[in-house]
Amino acid sequence: MKVNVQVELPDELTMLQDMVRRFVDEELIPLEGKSLDGQKLKPDIEARLTGRCKELGLYQIDVPEDLGGQGLGVLGRSIVWSELGRTVALPTRVVRILGPEIRAPLYALTGEMRERYLLPTARGERESCFAQTEPDAGSDPGAMRTTAVRDGDHYVINGVKRFITGADGADFVILMAATDRSKGSRGGISCFVFDMDTPGVRLSTCYQTITGETPWEIVFDNVRVHNSHLVGEEGKGFSLGQKWLGAGRIKQAARALGATRRCLELATAYAKQRVTFGQPIASRQAISFRLVDTYVALEAATLLVHRAAARHDRGDGDRNEAYMVKLFCTEMAWQAADMCLQVHGGIGLTTDLPVERLWRDQRSHMITEGTPEIMRMALARHVLNTFG
Repeated sequence: MKVNVQVELPDELTMLQDMVRRFVDEELIPLEGKSLDGQKLKPDIEARLTGRCKELGLYQIDVPEDLGGQGLGVLGRSIVWSELGRTVALPTRVVRILGPEIRAPLYALTGEMRERYLLPTARGERESCFAQTEPDAGSDPGAMRTTAVRDGDHYVINGVKRFITGADGADFVILMAATDRSKGSRGGISCFVFDMDTPGVRLSTCYQTITGETPWEIVFDNVRVHNSHLVGEEGKGFSLGQKWLGAGRIKQAARALGATRRCLELATAYAKQRVTFGQPIASRQAISFRLVDTYVALEAATLLVHRAAARHDRGDGDRNEAYMVKLFCTEMAWQAADMCLQVHGGIGLTTDLPVERLWRDQRSHMITEGTPEIMRMALARHVLNTFG
């Protein structure tokens, strides 16, 4: 494995980091506890913050320039997301103030499908949901039971997808389905894109999570889609989805950096002011050593994320790095949130402070887009093949 550590950020990214940090400190953190209605920004606040992101040059940072965006690389985006991760004024997962989310499979569309799905999404006119997880195939997509069977110039799709974020507001779905179950994830999964109002598509169960999110179960009952709605080649859908998930895991890791930093800030400030038995609790090793451990982990994680993001931008990154940063950083952030809550004691359990929300969000991020157990299983194969 090549070791290319991104030790120092380029000047332009340091300036970007400083700008976003000021934006978070001065305009987002003061909105905590007032900005959200469930897991959505209140309309007036969302409109104002979207306008500010446009003014600051943060709008559509991940959209390619040829589609009207800024084309910022993964390293630059990780800087932005790590700073936004410091606040709970924004929704846990779907943040629209930076512009529409364009999932990687859409970039593979051509011709009429590009005009129908990609371009309107880039303009903010249409929204998608990504449907891969199933009741019996979450971390194991090879066990996928949703099938797409050829019938002339159409595919007939049957199955159930679970925990699909944003399904109730999506205009269309990016669906992973098995076209050859005998091959599993090695050539047996294909990607389709089609409208949510296609006959046979039905929203079933809505789940209420501890973070306040409401993902849905989607039923596909004899849904007929023309073969023009196949994205790329048959059997190549899993690789398309993994491309999006790889960048998504780096994004999650970057947000975890911000959450960890905020937890460290909150815990340190409170430890210096909270007095027990005549002394600030920061003077006790039981507290100060936990703060130090969090700080050291944060510094190491920052290097990991910057390296993974920089290598992704150069095109020489691999999925093992995405697994590694997702595993290390989300576990670190939850441990930091747990430490922060413990340092605050009873007041940390109240909704008056952002601590409990940080705790809930970081716990959820450990599970989504690959659990720690799955990340370790994948990395174990890499370690055994590399160092054995």
